[in-house]
Amino acid sequence: MKSRISPLRDFLRRESTGGLLILIASALGLITANSPLSNTYFSTLDINLSVGTNWYLINLSILKIINYLFMSIFFFVVGLEIKREMTSGHLASLKKAMLPLVAALGGMAVPALIYLAIAGGVAPEGWGVPVATDIALAVGLLTILGPSVAASLRSFLLALAVIDDIGAILIIAFVYSTGVKFSWLAASVLSVLFIAALQKVRVTSTFIYAAFAFALWFSLYQTGVHPTLAGVILGLMTPNIAHGGTDLEDLEDGTVSVIEWLEHKFHPISTFFVVPLFAFANTGVVITLESIQGAIESKIAWGIFLGLVIGKPIGVLLAAIAAKKAKIAEMPEGVDNASLLATGSAAGIGFTVAIFIANLAFDDPQTQDIAVLAVIVASVVSAALSTAIFKVSARN
Repeated sequence: MKSRISPLRDFLRRESTGGLLILIASALGLITANSPLSNTYFSTLDINLSVGTNWYLINLSILKIINYLFMSIFFFVVGLEIKREMTSGHLASLKKAMLPLVAALGGMAVPALIYLAIAGGVAPEGWGVPVATDIALAVGLLTILGPSVAASLRSFLLALAVIDDIGAILIIAFVYSTGVKFSWLAASVLSVLFIAALQKVRVTSTFIYAAFAFALWFSLYQTGVHPTLAGVILGLMTPNIAHGGTDLEDLEDGTVSVIEWLEHKFHPISTFFVVPLFAFANTGVVITLESIQGAIESKIAWGIFLGLVIGKPIGVLLAAIAAKKAKIAEMPEGVDNASLLATGSAAGIGFTVAIFIANLAFDDPQTQDIAVLAVIVASVVSAALSTAIFKVSARN
């Protein structure tokens, strides 16, 4: 008896549930960091673990194990979702992709420009922080709002968030990777070529692929390019072909692809373990009157906050309107400017990826804390604005 799955519906359902777990984990991180357990919390995350020696040494703190190793699973799922959307989903044709593509570009460019206008003089490297969208929390919010949100907007937001993720991945790869060691970069290219060759001769051994996947991760780790990009590369390399021998059956077309099979296996791990663990470990900001005052006076905090809260919705709305007027895209059915603005506000929930980029952008722990606090506050305000606009729009 085969188990029946519906890849898109299952993905959205898990993301919605995962959004709740992110909120719980983030609250626990904040509470723990501001409780008598604070020293234990931070000292545990700072514990260093080493494996190997000399050229094959891996030396990571527990926090970096979460951010570098476990988050590779998250980015692998992101890569799978990007590949699925581009081959058989909302981005499979230029006509389908054009509106979310243009809207996502507007939703990335305007926040970055707002940040640079405010904080470019003191910390221009932080411009990448407010460009990100958290799929889990954004989709979860639209799901909670139910009938207030047109079904077409959920698909639009998912496509927009996937393109946002592509943008964030490119930013991580080309902006926040430093000191590239070209010998190890060559090793990572060789790993990719070996994986491609294995696919060509139709090798199906999970163990062999896992070995080369780790080789790619380790090569990128040694290269200076952020190792989580290994997950994205592997996801994008996954062939969208029928999976032979699986006990799963797709409710929509009866055939489960390799991408859908891997998503079914890895998405729950990413959503219910990796991302909540990341949220718990990275939202532990010590909040005092002094730190709040510091954030209020910080141009970095205001650049991130206004980039997400104002830049995202305005960027999405203006870009979508421009695409419609230029006749290169069509609005989703039942969608008006108010609902687009509300969807843009939902995209302003940056959270997971925004916090991830903030930790890469800034070296100073105090600046990192200010940036994380700004992301958290901006995400809460964006969610509240999105809810309010949707509710008012539904009444009218």
